[in-house]
Amino acid sequence: MMDHHISLYSIALLFSGGLALFLYGMRMMASGMKKASGDRVRRLVSAVTANPLSGLFAGAFATLVVQSSSTIIATLVGLVQSRLMSFSQSLAVILGAEIGTTAMAQMIAFRLHDYAIIIFTLGFIIHASARNEALRFTGEAVSGFGLLFFGLKLMSEAVAPLEAYQPFLALLRVLDNPVIGVLTGIVLTGIMQSSGAFIAIVMTLGGEGSLTLDAAIPLLLGANIGTCITGILAGSGMGRPARRVAYAQIAFNSVGVLIFIWFIPWFADAVRVFSLSSGEGAEQSLGVVVPRQIANAHSIYNVFMAFFLLPFLPLMDRLLYRIYPDDPEETRQIPAVWYLQKDALDSPALALGYARAEISRTAKIASRMVCAALHPFIENGPGRDEVYKSLTVVGGMAMREEKLDFLEKQLSEYLIKISRSELNEAQAKEVFALMDAVKDLESMGDVIDALRERLVRMKVSLKAELSEEGKRELLSLHSFVCSEVDKLPTLLEEMDGGKAAEMLQDDRLFCDLVRTVQGCHFKRIQLHPEAELTHNLHMELVNVLQQVHHYAKSIFRTLAEMQHNK
Repeated sequence: MMDHHISLYSIALLFSGGLALFLYGMRMMASGMKKASGDRVRRLVSAVTANPLSGLFAGAFATLVVQSSSTIIATLVGLVQSRLMSFSQSLAVILGAEIGTTAMAQMIAFRLHDYAIIIFTLGFIIHASARNEALRFTGEAVSGFGLLFFGLKLMSEAVAPLEAYQPFLALLRVLDNPVIGVLTGIVLTGIMQSSGAFIAIVMTLGGEGSLTLDAAIPLLLGANIGTCITGILAGSGMGRPARRVAYAQIAFNSVGVLIFIWFIPWFADAVRVFSLSSGEGAEQSLGVVVPRQIANAHSIYNVFMAFFLLPFLPLMDRLLYRIYPDDPEETRQIPAVWYLQKDALDSPALALGYARAEISRTAKIASRMVCAALHPFIENGPGRDEVYKSLTVVGGMAMREEKLDFLEKQLSEYLIKISRSELNEAQAKEVFALMDAVKDLESMGDVIDALRERLVRMKVSLKAELSEEGKRELLSLHSFVCSEVDKLPTLLEEMDGGKAAEMLQDDRLFCDLVRTVQGCHFKRIQLHPEAELTHNLHMELVNVLQQVHHYAKSIFRTLAEMQHNK
């Protein structure tokens, strides 16, 4: 009994070690191929989506290159979230990714186990000796390729003694039930987060004679659904269109399971006919034919389902949108222009009016960022955004920074197009004044975003709070700055240079207030040494408010000078 226990322990140890090497090799190969291809895969996926068929081939090719459908789905989620691709365009790419992921099973079916060390060594030599960066990354991918096959060899050796072990065979017989097989594939692939690794295990068991093709097919169907967990994780915390990408993958694979699960015996017979081998001998039959049949079943299923579902993509698009529609509040959080009209570019006066309205809105967004800036340092708890209650204060700042970056680009391009029109002198001055204002507003947002990222981390690492006196002093300075930026939307919409000139006169008051705040802080450090713990944070916050004041003052000056030069 003890020897038998030790035998099972050794088998489990060898199998888990082989699986670990397989997973590590797969990640190394995928990492090397992604780095060798650079950002070309992402650009390909986002660009080649003119029609569903081109999207299908783009998804298949991209997955073939990076050897990870999960990576492609995560990329699609990011592209849809950033609006570089629509949800509708992503559907065909998802189907293509399911085709591309079958390449790994086909490579495994060639049983390169005996050459694993040679392949790994070749890759290592290329990686170590290459001076070209792309070649070095290719060497890394080849090394990973060899390593995953070595892991497969260990897994195969581990399960070989189990072919006569009755409890193990009894467990596998349970998988003859298609429903149990599908559920097993879903759960185990979800846990491993790699359909490639799970399919490799299925092929290994098939190669050792422990698993029939009929029992393997439900496991493959379940693996296709289980791999969707990565897309769900990638979409968590993102907008509804991005999350619908993950749900679309689940829907596609679930439809495939519901269709094929009723025809598994007939499908298996068709695969056997398709996979006829000229090999001889029982060992050849077990070691080569069954893994090849499993790989072919995986490929045939995914290719068939992709082309079967391709004509139904518009219907699937509408169905998923109806089941999981956009949230109006979430839609408002997505960067977008409200007022800019391309049709108005032929009339510079009208186009300038639209530009002023959009810049006024941009200033309002920047103002809300500034007014929320001190909350993480003054209040306990994350707090809720003033407008979007579903967001924290910090989340609201991050969302508005994304809007400011987007609007800065759109407004700059729009104003440049206006500048190419026939403008009178006043219009030309206004165009360039607005360009300067847009840059200042975007820079103001960058200052607050840096505050959000860097100083919040600083506060957490300090594990110390600002003193109550320090908070009151910072709030007085912050209130002054907020009163300045709150006036920017109206000033920019009306191009009120006179009011802007009045605001410039308050600069001395701000400088006096800064000196007062700093003086009080230094006195506090002298009297209370513990205040030194938050000295850097306090001074950085003062500096941030000074920078915001600087950009607001720059906009006031731009408007005042334009008014003066009229």
